[in-house]
Amino acid sequence: MDYEHLLLDHRGDALWVTMNRPERLNALNRRLVEELRDLFTGLYWRHEVRVVVLRGAGSNFCAGLDLKERDNSGGTGPSEGLVRQRQISEIVMAMRRCPQPIVALVDGAAAGGGFALALASDVRIATPTLKMNAAFIRIGLSACDIGVSYFLPRMVGSSVAAELMLTGRFLRAERALNLGLVSAVVPPDKLEVEGEALVAEMLLTTPLGLRLTKECLNHSIDAGGLEAAIAMEDRNQILCAQGEDFREGVAAFLEKRPPAYGKPR
Repeated sequence: MDYEHLLLDHRGDALWVTMNRPERLNALNRRLVEELRDLFTGLYWRHEVRVVVLRGAGSNFCAGLDLKERDNSGGTGPSEGLVRQRQISEIVMAMRRCPQPIVALVDGAAAGGGFALALASDVRIATPTLKMNAAFIRIGLSACDIGVSYFLPRMVGSSVAAELMLTGRFLRAERALNLGLVSAVVPPDKLEVEGEALVAEMLLTTPLGLRLTKECLNHSIDAGGLEAAIAMEDRNQILCAQGEDFREGVAAFLEKRPPAYGKPR
């Protein structure tokens, strides 16, 4: 797909993705939805990309669904509506399915669908202007949309999740940091630098180890118990220990030098 609203910047093994509709606060129109779905679905097979950074152009991350583009004809039935709904929700499922860790650089508004994109990422770094909410409930819909009802209570607990979702109340930077929903809050001019530093640390790991760690974290959240999680951890360690990268990692540690891992295949 030729992207109209996504800017892609390949920086070595990292892919920087910028939602580029700043005049609309990077709101999700139909084209941007298609492009995000295409990108994250395709990343599953792109092993040369090891980390993804997601951000918005301008001073906002994503203000949610572009309501000015919505169909006001009133003729959309349940079947067509469900197809359109799934076209959006497939984005966050693809984000969790793709093997690359996703770092969201969240500046300004992350409302509705933008909130969902931030929650579906693996790590969130914010600025003091952060303003997140489950905006859906404030426009006559349910706050349970695009994975928010799955991600949010697992991250902040059921009580805080209920408070935010039943009211559509805004969550700002200081509280998001205190809740552990974001990893750091930095000035806007330091956001990219902070993202680059985090990506650089991730790229010091082995390709297989990084991929399997994201996969295991995903499954462990819903694991049936400790034994199920440990079984997956055991499997990951044995798989990682088979390759040359493990030997290189140990040698680099003992020799106090950066590791030189082979390229993923």
